[in-house]
Order: sequence, then C-alpha cells, then structure tokens
Amino acid sequence: MDRTELVRTLRDEQVPDALYDIPGVQDIPVQPDAYYYLRPAPDGGWETGLRERSLDRDTSRFATEDEACRDLLEKLRARPRPPEGGGESVDELLAQGDELRRWAREEVERALRERRSEDDER
Repeated sequence: MDRTELVRTLRDEQVPDALYDIPGVQDIPVQPDAYYYLRPAPDGGWETGLRERSLDRDTSRFATEDEACRDLLEKLRARPRPPEGGGESVDELLAQGDELRRWAREEVERALRERRSEDDER
C-alpha cells in the first residue's frame, strides 16, 4: 500500500480528511489541534503518529511506506466513529465559524447598547 492508496481507502471508509495529514497526497489546509500524520522520517524510512498542539506523540517508525500506511490505517480505524451527519467539509466548517463570530459580535453590540440605555436611564 502506498500513500495514494491509503487516502483512497480512508475516503472510501468515510474517515474525515481533517483527521490526517499525508504531505503531498492529503494536506490539511487548516491544521486542527490534533491530527494523525504519515511522513518520511528525517533519517530515512517512514513515521506515523499523532500531532497534538504542535507536538508529535505516539510516533512509530517504519522501514517501508507500506508498513507506515498500514499502521496509520489501523490507528484511524481504531478511532471511535463520529455521530452521523458530521460530514462537513473544511470550507463549510470555516463558513460556520465566520457565522458564529458574526453572531457573537452582534450579541456583544446588542448587550452594549442595552447597557448604555440602562446607564442613560439612571
């Protein structure tokens, strides 16, 4: 198995793209606080692991790409499945974030107006 086959398998199994980073095949455009990775090891071979808050954790090293791909596939299959209906793309999630920020800003502005009104009445 190579990285391209791995990504195809993960997508067939509906593993969200945001859960893993495979440079050159499946790059995460906006990296979350935690995600799995597969990459060439600095000293040769391959490594897989969990990148969490800018730190690599649970790193495993392999001599071949096939071994590393199979390890990452196993790790991702072992994760609990998300509830149904959580198939939003990164773009959709970012758009929701923009909407939430807009709503929060409007709520703050409304609360400030109400507070000014109350202060003026006193």
